Amino acid sequence: TRAVILHSKRLQITRATIEAGHGHLVQEARVLEHQALEQVALLTDEPLQAGHSYTLHIQYVANLSESFHGFYKSTYRTREGELRVLAATQFEPTAARMAFPCFDEPAFKARFSIKIRREPKHHALSNMPIVKSVNVNPWLIEDHFDTTVKMSTYLVAFIVSDFKSISKRTRNGVQISVYTVPDKIDQADYALDAAVKLLDFYENYFSIPYPLPKQDLAALPDFQSGAMENWGLTTYRESALLYDPERSSGSSKLWITMIIAHELAHQWFGNLVTMEWWNDLWLNEGFAKFMEFVSVSVTHPELRVEEYFLRRCFDAMEVDALNSSHPISTPVEDPAQILEMFDDVSYEKGSCILNMLRDYLTADVFKAGLVQYLQKYSYQNTKNEDLWNSMTNASIPYYFICPTVGNGKNELQGDGFCRSSQHSTSSTHWTKGEIRDVRAMMDTWTLQTGFPLVTVTVRGKNVHLQQERYLKGVDAASSTGYLWHIPLTYITSKSNTVQRFLMTTKADVIILPEEVEWIKFNVDMNGYYIVHYEDDGWDRLINLLRENHTAISSNDRASLINNVFQLVSINKLSISKAFDLTLYLKHERQVMPVLQGMSELIPIYRLMERRNMNGTEKQLKEYIISLFKDLIDAQSWSDEGSMSERLLRDSLLLFACLHRYQPCVDKATGYFTEWQKSNGTLSLPADVKTAVYAVGAQTSEGWDFLLSKYRLPSFSVERNKIELALSFSRSKDKLQWLMDQGLRGDIIRTQDLPFIIVYISKNPSGYHLAWMFLKENWKKFVEKFELGSNSIATIVTGVTSRYSTMSQLAQVKEFFNSLDEQSAQLRCVQQAIETIEDNIQWMDRNLEKVKTWLQSNHL
Repeated sequence: TRAVILHSKRLQITRATIEAGHGHLVQEARVLEHQALEQVALLTDEPLQAGHSYTLHIQYVANLSESFHGFYKSTYRTREGELRVLAATQFEPTAARMAFPCFDEPAFKARFSIKIRREPKHHALSNMPIVKSVNVNPWLIEDHFDTTVKMSTYLVAFIVSDFKSISKRTRNGVQISVYTVPDKIDQADYALDAAVKLLDFYENYFSIPYPLPKQDLAALPDFQSGAMENWGLTTYRESALLYDPERSSGSSKLWITMIIAHELAHQWFGNLVTMEWWNDLWLNEGFAKFMEFVSVSVTHPELRVEEYFLRRCFDAMEVDALNSSHPISTPVEDPAQILEMFDDVSYEKGSCILNMLRDYLTADVFKAGLVQYLQKYSYQNTKNEDLWNSMTNASIPYYFICPTVGNGKNELQGDGFCRSSQHSTSSTHWTKGEIRDVRAMMDTWTLQTGFPLVTVTVRGKNVHLQQERYLKGVDAASSTGYLWHIPLTYITSKSNTVQRFLMTTKADVIILPEEVEWIKFNVDMNGYYIVHYEDDGWDRLINLLRENHTAISSNDRASLINNVFQLVSINKLSISKAFDLTLYLKHERQVMPVLQGMSELIPIYRLMERRNMNGTEKQLKEYIISLFKDLIDAQSWSDEGSMSERLLRDSLLLFACLHRYQPCVDKATGYFTEWQKSNGTLSLPADVKTAVYAVGAQTSEGWDFLLSKYRLPSFSVERNKIELALSFSRSKDKLQWLMDQGLRGDIIRTQDLPFIIVYISKNPSGYHLAWMFLKENWKKFVEKFELGSNSIATIVTGVTSRYSTMSQLAQVKEFFNSLDEQSAQLRCVQQAIETIEDNIQWMDRNLEKVKTWLQSNHL
């Protein structure tokens, strides 16, 4: 060939030469740039021969990037107010080409040898430790880093800064260090201890030692996503790594632990074994998301992470129920499409289907499959099916087991399932007579869009099952031809032993040993599907919740609340039935069902609030408060209790105060006044701060006081809470100021702007402002955050999620149609439009019914 084509973006290449062998023939290469494709071609006069080795030498210059990707500039202020500058990298998915010319695709793995020149007042970090430092001259030092293992370009990283660090060693001698701006080094201890525990856990779980000598965790003042798994140098937002035992809340501790667990899981899943192309991004992200739960539940049992797993499956389903969703594994070509893969489907749905698979295969077989996969493909790239094949192989030793239980009368039934003629215990996992074909099953979950709705009809002892695609909005005709292999689980009024049944056809029948009063499918919501109970099936479950809700687990209760409202959305159930179910919440005390009840009811209230509804929305608000009133009144304004109790308190008090529940408002006002009198020195319980700040921010003077504290370094761990409170202001001027500042980026960091815009869009005084701001600053958003990024999607879907009128729909369509084709075709734009259409339909169908229900229940 006469051309070598590399990726390069915004690099000015001044000279390129190609050397054959060692220092033999050197020829100059002409450089052609194709900006749209982010590529350069190096052209030679003499053709390059196949089978020979050549060395490319490229001289180039570039500016530090002003956005959050590539090799970019970040700043922070010291306690004394001095502005300091640092530079850091963020290369995933396609920005390594902004720092050096390279084959910037995950399958091109290479070893990297890095040298960095810096001033003596700074120090440099990269993936590997420094081998030596050379003084180039009195004001310049060159650091030489050890050569990396074989890895993809998107994992290369370097930082030049004046950070301070603390370190510890793991059991196997890996040095773990946490780096942060010097003023915040006292907030690094928690992350350091968590990282040591988690790295030890993964080495043991995967049976593969961590291959590098060190693992640094660096907290960057400016960072667009939550964190990044660069091999040996993971990077984080400050709020995702730094923890202040005096001031940080329970939810912040949970979030930090989960993020560290996520990035460290990637050191194996993603870094050691990497997807071949971005269409299978979920192999990295779904796994890391899933492993957060596996690892944290063992290393930090007090956090009770298993209680929050469900939440993410519900979040994924919300996006996945739209026509604009995509299969977990889906073809992508250009950088914007690649960025769009970093969404709830790749992360949350990915982790939910893995959880379902583990439940189906058993934890031991699942783990054996993972280990086999990681060992077989270390330092290589993989596709979807490589994982399924490893899982299938791992389950071979486990088939043909018919465990003997009780009187030993076990038979392999015609369908190949092991069943005991007594009832089996839940530890006897069912297996098929032939090897389980994990790939055939999992392809139905990764290659099809969406998820199944299973309809259950009980006739005596016969349970009739039917599956179809759950799809909102559009006519269900487009959902024909979908079929999943669903690992169904169920319990009944007669037996709380989990029964299992793999459904691989459109319709099927299960025969129960005896008639039952109720049956609950998808036990603990371990499966990624929702269930509709025909005839009086829902009435029986509603009755059960009313009479004895603790007969089923809190996850089962949360999933019933979620499913019943999902069924209203597709017109399978009446809204009054869903509201009947919520009545039991008066007696609910567990975090997941309470939060689920709130997250179904509050959006309905928000939709109504936007349309002066002559009192219905007020009645609905009073109904929601009446459900949780006893629980709200029972909350202590402290940081006591388990993690679940703390998270529940945080959410409940914020909800009560925001919705003007007087006892809450009075208490919060009292706290805020005292805190203000002490000039912010009074120590408030961390878990009630959000509620106290939110109430305080309602007055102009309180708002200004909060902002003055926000700007102080000593309040840095509370930034997110204060931002939330400031965006609840009723003053349009203040809300506008917040967004303008977020875009400027000096008082409020631009990384926080997407959340602030979404908070303001949920505020009745701000939703119009947020939409205007989106329209006026679209070009700036794209420059800052990149087309296709999660930040842009957050803004687009967040700002429009509560729209429910034809004129709002028309405005949104008109604006996005006026943009260039690439913007107009973004998936988040399709999602926003579908969601508004959905809201319009929902309101038309259910508004009067909600009114009638509230009146007839005398609320």
